[in-house]
Amino acid sequence: MPEPIKLFVRYVDKMNYGVGRFAMYLIFPMGAILLYSTVMRLILGYPVNWALEMTQFMLSAYYLLGGAYSMQLDAHVRMDLFYSNMKPRTRAITDSITILAVIFYLCVLLGGGISSTNYAIVYGQKNYTAWGPPLWPIKVVMCIGIFLMLLQLISTFIKDVAIARGKPIA
Repeated sequence: MPEPIKLFVRYVDKMNYGVGRFAMYLIFPMGAILLYSTVMRLILGYPVNWALEMTQFMLSAYYLLGGAYSMQLDAHVRMDLFYSNMKPRTRAITDSITILAVIFYLCVLLGGGISSTNYAIVYGQKNYTAWGPPLWPIKVVMCIGIFLMLLQLISTFIKDVAIARGKPIA
């Protein structure tokens, strides 16, 4: 593989590793917010209307930003009926074909996400709850997460093609 492609693969893998490690620690503030909400409601009798929704937003960021990291570590769910019995080269060819379908899907999803984010920013879209937070921040995170997943899929595709050719990228 040419050096710029290897550099792209290394950069994308390193970036998604860092973002994934960051996203992994979002579980702690989510737990803290839910604990705070529980203490305020049950012990002090003061309900906190923003806590559950904020935790939902953080959970969305957690799995959207962690998707590329999961793909990088090969920790995502897959149907393993035939896959585990395949040789590494056959797996790489199979992955290369299926990744193209996922790349197409993510391109369409990213287009819709950008459109939805633009709408939320232009019209000041807010959630229909008592707290009523603006929706653009989580939609921006959604687009970033989809874009990072798309980059990781391209990186994985390049690595799979290299394996299929018998020249894996280290």
